[in-house]
Amino acid sequence: MSGEYQTQNKTTRRKFVKGTALAGAGIALAQSSGEMPKRPLGKTGLQVSILGVGGYHVGTAESDEVGARIVHEAIDNGINFFDNAWEYHQGLSEERMGKALAGKRDKVILMTKVCTHGRDSKVAMQQLEESLVRLRTDHLDVWQIHEVIYDDDPDRIFAPGGAIEALDQAKKQGKVRFVGFTGHKDPDIHLKMLSHNYPFDTVQMPLNIADATYARSFGKLVLPELVKRGIAPLGMKSLCGSGEPVKNGMFTAEEGLRYAMSVPGVAVTISGMESLEVLHQNLAIARGFQPLKPAELSQLSERARLYASDGRYELFKTTKKYDGELGRQQHHFPASEELPV
Repeated sequence: MSGEYQTQNKTTRRKFVKGTALAGAGIALAQSSGEMPKRPLGKTGLQVSILGVGGYHVGTAESDEVGARIVHEAIDNGINFFDNAWEYHQGLSEERMGKALAGKRDKVILMTKVCTHGRDSKVAMQQLEESLVRLRTDHLDVWQIHEVIYDDDPDRIFAPGGAIEALDQAKKQGKVRFVGFTGHKDPDIHLKMLSHNYPFDTVQMPLNIADATYARSFGKLVLPELVKRGIAPLGMKSLCGSGEPVKNGMFTAEEGLRYAMSVPGVAVTISGMESLEVLHQNLAIARGFQPLKPAELSQLSERARLYASDGRYELFKTTKKYDGELGRQQHHFPASEELPV
């Protein structure tokens, strides 16, 4: 859960998570003493923890030391999927994660994203080298094209000399094992990417309670296509980005995370955890996790239908609030402080 993120109010986030994470109305709390379940990462042969650490929020932790403790405790508790992106906090997120993974690199499935935003494969390869240095590794397990959210992004990516060529080059060089793309705006853009029939291994997208009953639903429109192709779906924005539905009483944080991890077909749910408190609360839900039954999933999505149907709680779809600054620049949109949401 990428340039897709704008800075969040950490105090507010901690308050609503602390107040609701263990409250899940009518849903039994997972036992934190259980094992961390793992699922296949599509057809890659890898097994990935159902909960992943979002790299953006490692960069918002109050210090390098706290960021490192989040990474270390996550690994110690069975989390093996770590998300990041070249542009998060001007490289700070990758640098922090790289330091924290020293001596532990072989314990994790490490993913970062290339942030060309329409620029060519040469820019992509340069960013890859910088990410490898920051993350202190000689290869990535997964490399994704970041924030595919503009209508012309697929055309730019697949144009001659486009970023897609960098994915092929990086794999041939042995610097990347598997590749994918990510975006939060519109399922049609994801489907346009998939229409090129490129052998993507992973695709990252919002999967949450509100998405289930909104017209532009990634769960309904994109997820079935990924499952059919054997591409691993990576879920993000389980609490709709900044937890707006939780703050407004639509569902609790526990319900949101449990729903997202229960979506049939999802491989891993990537969650932003900028504090040990949030990590511990998520671990209490994820360890020993048992997916919600179909009737429970339907009950949660139907409860949210009225509030979800106009997109008010998925602002990453309906506004530019969550669109990253570099993407705005490359597509000639005003900076976030100049553009009304």
